[in-house]
Amino acid sequence: MKQNKKWIGTILLSSALLLGACGSDEINESTGTDTNQTTTEETSSESGDHGGMVHDESGEIPAGLEEAENPTYNVGETATITDGHMEGMEGAEATIVGAFDTVAYEVSYDPTNGGPREENHKWVIHEEIADAGEEPFEPGDEVTLEANHMEGMEGATATIDDAKSTTVYMIDYQPTTGGEEVKNHKWVTDSELSAE
Repeated sequence: MKQNKKWIGTILLSSALLLGACGSDEINESTGTDTNQTTTEETSSESGDHGGMVHDESGEIPAGLEEAENPTYNVGETATITDGHMEGMEGAEATIVGAFDTVAYEVSYDPTNGGPREENHKWVIHEEIADAGEEPFEPGDEVTLEANHMEGMEGATATIDDAKSTTVYMIDYQPTTGGEEVKNHKWVTDSELSAE
């Protein structure tokens, strides 16, 4: 009798694990995204709370984004991150994956998923804003975000807090706190990197 109970318990546990594994390919109904996509999430920030940070590791860049003609750091070079947006970023060695000339914006917005308001999020670039024309946006302008760096960001209405024409970099880095390497992080600017 005890032997039968052990087998039943083993079968039930195996079934539960199997069902849990199968459930990972479901579509998240609230966001319409595949919950099994390859992302890395950071848990907090050194200069603001970016707890829902989602890294799209595909390396896909927005349409119309131009490669930098004369970047400070070229693709394949390494630099030290001097101003991290999230825990484990500051002080990490970054490998440059891409360098692009654009306008980078610091924005504040209420996430579409009902999460807490994000203040002074760095960075969303001009090509990640809906209906962006040739002219850059100004502080105080309201825009609709097309970036998907964080849960609830895409489709959110944001206020431009600051804007600057700069080179932005897509980088790979190993967090100083350990864990998996972050691939294709978007974005850091020249002023957030150092050759030393």
